[in-house]
Amino acid sequence: MKKVRVLIRPKKGLLDPQGRAVQEMLRERGLKAKNVTVGKLVEFEIEEEQDVKSLVERYIVNPLIEEYEIEEIL
Repeated sequence: MKKVRVLIRPKKGLLDPQGRAVQEMLRERGLKAKNVTVGKLVEFEIEEEQDVKSLVERYIVNPLIEEYEIEEIL
C-alpha cells in the first residue's frame, strides 16, 4: 500500500468565491493578502499497482475547473 495526498485548487482565472471571501475577511482585519485560493486536500491509501492519476481524474477532481497535485507520502 502507498499513501497519496492530492491537493486540489480551482484553475487559475476561474471564480473562487471562498478564496475571495477569505481575502476580504483578512483585509477587513487590516492584513494585506492577495491571490487567496481555497482548495481541498484528499489523502488515501491505494494498492501499489493502481494508476493514481487515472483514479484522481476519474473520481476525485473535475479537470474542467480544478487543477491538482499528487504527492506520495512515505
